[in-house]
Amino acid sequence: MRYLLMCIGMSFSITLLAATPRTEHTYSLAEGELRPAASLADAAWLVGSWHGSAFGKRFEEVWSPPSAGTMVGTFKLFDDSGIEFYEILILEVQDGSLSLKVKHFSADFHAWEEKQDYVNFRLVAKTDSELHFSGISFYRRDANTIDGYIVMRNGDALSEHHLSYQRVPAATVQNTP
Repeated sequence: MRYLLMCIGMSFSITLLAATPRTEHTYSLAEGELRPAASLADAAWLVGSWHGSAFGKRFEEVWSPPSAGTMVGTFKLFDDSGIEFYEILILEVQDGSLSLKVKHFSADFHAWEEKQDYVNFRLVAKTDSELHFSGISFYRRDANTIDGYIVMRNGDALSEHHLSYQRVPAATVQNTP
């Protein structure tokens, strides 16, 4: 039993230590490091409706359960003056690991990226309660709380931004103008 616990602990450490810190809460792979094996089951805790705050505004994010080899998400950032932007998110297995593909849209639904382009965040580390992609990390604090951290680049400077997620109860339906 002691040996089994030691092996589990070593496996947990190896999965996370293969990645190197990029910012305080995000990671990247060192050159030559392999991405961790992962499946959509590793991200199942994202499924559901979430709301929270980021960038001094509010957001809503919804993740569908896995089907047809993907999980689909939507994101909306807004405040009292209106919509800042939208995202369509695709989480899928590529080369035995997870990739998070993101397409951004302005408030009037014009794509930020070129027609065929998107941002691809590749999984670099994971635990049972953490998913670390190249540039964005998710920390499950409990069944109803996630802390997200995204890295933004401005010239050569990197900055980390916090996204505070709270699960929306399934029975909650809110009509807002």
